[in-house]
Amino acid sequence: MNTVTVNLIYLVASVLFILGIRGLTHPRTAVRGNMLGASGMLLAIVATLLDNQVFGSGMSSFGLIIAGVVLGSAIGATLALKIQMTAMPEMVALLNAFGGGASALVAGAVLVGTEPTTQSTVATVASGIIGSVTFTGSFVAFDKLRGLVLPDAPVTFPGQQPLNFFLALVAVGFGVWLVADPDATAAYVAIVAVGSLLGVLLTISIGGADMPVAIALLNSYSGLAAASTGFVLSNDILIITGSLVGASGIILTRIMCKAMNRSLVNVLVGAIGSTDTKTEDADAIYEGRVKRTSAEEVAILLDTAKRVVFVPGYGLAVSQAQHQLRDLATMLESRGVEVEYAIHPVAGRMPGHMNVLLAEADVDYDKLKEMDHINPTFGQTDVSIVIGANDIVNPEARTNPSSPIAGMPILDVDKSMSVIVIKRSLSPGFAGIPNPLFAGDNTLMLFGDGKQVMLDLLAAVKENE
Repeated sequence: MNTVTVNLIYLVASVLFILGIRGLTHPRTAVRGNMLGASGMLLAIVATLLDNQVFGSGMSSFGLIIAGVVLGSAIGATLALKIQMTAMPEMVALLNAFGGGASALVAGAVLVGTEPTTQSTVATVASGIIGSVTFTGSFVAFDKLRGLVLPDAPVTFPGQQPLNFFLALVAVGFGVWLVADPDATAAYVAIVAVGSLLGVLLTISIGGADMPVAIALLNSYSGLAAASTGFVLSNDILIITGSLVGASGIILTRIMCKAMNRSLVNVLVGAIGSTDTKTEDADAIYEGRVKRTSAEEVAILLDTAKRVVFVPGYGLAVSQAQHQLRDLATMLESRGVEVEYAIHPVAGRMPGHMNVLLAEADVDYDKLKEMDHINPTFGQTDVSIVIGANDIVNPEARTNPSSPIAGMPILDVDKSMSVIVIKRSLSPGFAGIPNPLFAGDNTLMLFGDGKQVMLDLLAAVKENE
């Protein structure tokens, strides 16, 4: 296949990628957008395999390539079918890691196997640094999300930020050496080693409260690494695809930071949750003020409600209660109750987590209301039901300037006539601070597993019919 034909196919694939991203902006078009993006990737892969400039007349490596495609497809299909929605953040972190690692490996292979130009060598340095940071950083994020070895809270030590800055300078220094002497493959090995260490140190200081931002940022890194590798290979489609991923990841990161009222630098070095919640602080807020309730009492309260707002959090995902939540909402709507869902941008542990969960349960997307839209209506809400959320409804963000989450935009559920909070316990959220909402005069705590509590509420509401 000649170069002109390959480039035309790459152009078509690029258009499909853009249309695919556009389709993913709304649940009604998300499946079609996903198919468009997948079709674009298939076209790009086929065109690359048939490119005479890549393989010439020698097809001896095709067998190994096809074997890799089959093996990778089998693993991907299995994971897609088996992965639970609660584990999706970890899955995304792993995919980011694989993308960054692949970029660093390919760039290194090209460096060893060809005579690089100055441009390709500079791109190789960028691929090595960004790819290795993405690789190890994403694995650290995976570990933190999964709770395997590292704690969810930030891991910090004196001099950590100066050390990170020094390592970045060292990586750049090795990069300068490689550009000056492209035959110095040891320099590339050093770049990858230093970048890998830097990825670990950068990510261990990010706590659970900031994990949605970390995932979006690492996704952007993987795209930038791919784009750099595209320059190494002089491959237009890889440059375009990597740029799309990198740009969209940066935009999403910016949205997440805005939703938390924090700068990206503050997220990376601020270490929210690095100190333990003081027991006496929690006791001072909760002692003698927390009011427990039961499913039967909540059913009575819902019997007179005209407007109910559900506020899902990560606890909803953990308990897999989205289907029971939808059933309860449907039952209330059949009685003429107005039901909506308040979605905070950083609810859950990855961007859009709650939207995907509720879409999985066939909740009408039009009922999912963003924070800016829903907040002015809480004053006219009879009952707000919080399921497994904590920091995103914590009034401390508005009232306490010294709080770690001070200034973070929250869902103003405390302004509702009545608030029902469904949680296993009074344990703090990712930010590690107590929540005065739990002790509010208009708040009732319904303790238990989210899914079981939803089932109990369903039964209690049915009994009141």
